[in-house]
Amino acid sequence: MNQLDGVVISVRPVVLPAPGRGEDLQVRVSAPVAGGDLPVIVFSHGFGQSMDGYAPLVDFWAARGFVVVQPTHLDSRTLDLTPDDPRHPEIWRFRVRDLTCVLDHLDLVEASVPGLAGRIDRGRIAVAGHSWGAQTASMLLGARVLDAEGVPGEDMSDPRIRAGVLLAVPGTGGADLTPFAAEHFSFMNPDFTRMTPPALVVAGDKDQSALSVRGPEWFTDAYYLSPGAKSLLTLYGAEHSLGGVAGHAVTETTDESPERVALIRRLTSAFLRSALYPADDGWSVASAEPARSTDSVGRVESK
Repeated sequence: MNQLDGVVISVRPVVLPAPGRGEDLQVRVSAPVAGGDLPVIVFSHGFGQSMDGYAPLVDFWAARGFVVVQPTHLDSRTLDLTPDDPRHPEIWRFRVRDLTCVLDHLDLVEASVPGLAGRIDRGRIAVAGHSWGAQTASMLLGARVLDAEGVPGEDMSDPRIRAGVLLAVPGTGGADLTPFAAEHFSFMNPDFTRMTPPALVVAGDKDQSALSVRGPEWFTDAYYLSPGAKSLLTLYGAEHSLGGVAGHAVTETTDESPERVALIRRLTSAFLRSALYPADDGWSVASAEPARSTDSVGRVESK
């Protein structure tokens, strides 16, 4: 075994030009120090988070051969964007454009990490996200926002994205939203019927959102309402933090569970590698793991 296998380097902030955004886009890049033809994961954080979060996932993915790029979106607490800022009503659009911006500047991403240049496989790119970040990621996979009349809005999908992982992704809008959410978050009205690339949806069976009048099944809509090859990982007892994916000491984690996080890490990594490399059978093997376990923390289903 190469003594550098599993060793990861992270560089931040890497600054990418983002005309029309009001300020350049800052990202964190994490990559293995060894290996070539490395696939890419572009990760969208949840509300208020930043490029510095989600170490339990990012470090694991990078140690297993992925280059992970994490932009800091405008809603991050580190930027302190106020509601009276003219960009505020369009933050959800800026989020999607942040991910596209990363794809447009992979040359700068490569150049930012010593020794990374020439090692990225630009034909194998995935997107992932948690909570609001999962909705952001879903739009690059083909989900659209419906207007008040139910008409799908702009297609913001990107053909460079070949697969995705959606962690605690919000479900449908309209009557499924609370009055507060309907008034303040009109963009939370997704249409998943055009989300065709392979995706793994991860949901907690105790995730009760204050934004929806429905129960935890709201977070499975992206699986049930989208066409094509999709898989669903349901985690027993998991709330919105899914056991603590956002960080090792994040105060928002209400359901801390190293076992849940470990399962998410293994299954997301296996899913993405098999989705990006069709000859890889890691997902078929790993997805059977919960069913075999006598103390299972979740279940997997696919269509």
